[in-house]
Amino acid sequence: MKIFYGVFCIAGVILPYWQFLPWVFENGLNISLFVQEAMQLRIGAFAWLDILVSAIVLIGFVFVEGSRLKMHTIWWPILGTCLVGVSLGLPLFLLLREYHLESQS
Repeated sequence: MKIFYGVFCIAGVILPYWQFLPWVFENGLNISLFVQEAMQLRIGAFAWLDILVSAIVLIGFVFVEGSRLKMHTIWWPILGTCLVGVSLGLPLFLLLREYHLESQS
């Protein structure tokens, strides 16, 4: 599972930024334009709101599960979620959890 999670950590960074970086190079870090374009269509708003809810739930899960397991690296997936998104935060947490559980046995 570690290889699976690791591959998706990489994909979780490359795929979103593959679309985001060209937009930033074209528009700069124009947050109001970013939000306007993201919410321009109902399907875009649907996707962004879905991601927002997923990110909030993931951060809560990382705090609870990471604390329960006494993991010392829970801030990495939270930072990954905030800087990239759930596409990095979730597989990174699961990868770190695998390493932690392995070190406990």
